[in-house]
Amino acid sequence: MNGSWSGVFGVTFALALGACSFGEDSLWPTLSGEDPAESVAIEPSSGEMQVSPTIGGGTVEAASVPAMGTTGTAVGAKVAAMNAELGGLQGSIAGNGTAIQSLRAESEQKAQRYYATVAAITARLQVGTTPGNPVLLSQWNTAQTELDGIAVDIGRLNAVANDVASDAGVTSYLLDAIRATYRLSGAIDEDHRQLALLEDNVNRTIVAIDRLLRDVNAAIERQTAYVNNERRHLGQLALAINGGEVFGPALATAPGFSAVSTGASAATPSGPPLVVIRFDTPDVAYRQALYTAVSQALDRQPTAIFDLVAVAPNRGTASEVALAADAARRYAEDVLRSLNEMGLPANRITLSSVTSPEVATNEVRIFVR
Repeated sequence: MNGSWSGVFGVTFALALGACSFGEDSLWPTLSGEDPAESVAIEPSSGEMQVSPTIGGGTVEAASVPAMGTTGTAVGAKVAAMNAELGGLQGSIAGNGTAIQSLRAESEQKAQRYYATVAAITARLQVGTTPGNPVLLSQWNTAQTELDGIAVDIGRLNAVANDVASDAGVTSYLLDAIRATYRLSGAIDEDHRQLALLEDNVNRTIVAIDRLLRDVNAAIERQTAYVNNERRHLGQLALAINGGEVFGPALATAPGFSAVSTGASAATPSGPPLVVIRFDTPDVAYRQALYTAVSQALDRQPTAIFDLVAVAPNRGTASEVALAADAARRYAEDVLRSLNEMGLPANRITLSSVTSPEVATNEVRIFVR
């Protein structure tokens, strides 16, 4: 090969790249025709006595549900029914807020355990260890379990978010019902005063639900991104454990790395290969050398695309050539998986195969463009 050199492990390099509440002093006018100065104080409702759920380090204030006086009219009865419905809605909001906080706390504990385990693995790899160390493999499985638990919590958060969205639908319906009730005949002034109070409380409830929904959706988005990133990190750690050493940061985190919007298209490689891996012995230890070469290539050309070509010897009978070509392609697929585990996106890699009379053993050549 032009510009290549043969390493101890059969790896050849070519340098191809240079919510508001009401206090106890709130007063209701009497309906008996007596002196309006005589009034009845409203006691705090059960909703006012509850602690509002905290989300995202803040507090989601739920509007209180005051007791409504009985006016004896049909409209008054309707107001009482809607007030009771609002009370049930407030209970749902409080329950959802508590559920979200509980899930966030569980995920935080899992993340702490996950980080501690990953840190132990990385520290051991930094000083070097045996390939496939069973202690590190056991720790890796523990970290994977914790990360899977966080992913399960995301699903549970999604379920709570659906409940919050359902509550939002109920509040919209309740607000429409309140406004329609204003137009009903047979109401007295007190009915409309209570309707106005109820409408204000529903509006505050809408604000609380919107805030709760924003916070839970932000938590879902944040944790989903976290889990996806850490899955890639675990893949890289698995590769390092198999080799007994850590390679470095994921390839996609290289300075200046530029994502591509479409998958790489197949192309005929030209010029000398970046890397040539000869599979002339069992268990060729090519991963560290491969990582180094690809990492350097991305430093020089952040938008680089890599073409993997499986090369099989075109010698012997047709069946022997076919067997060699099949083996070469399996080797290339292993190299492809290794690159993915190192953090190189699949849309930056192409895979093809050829046969050649110029090679004596199966090879995988990596070209960069």
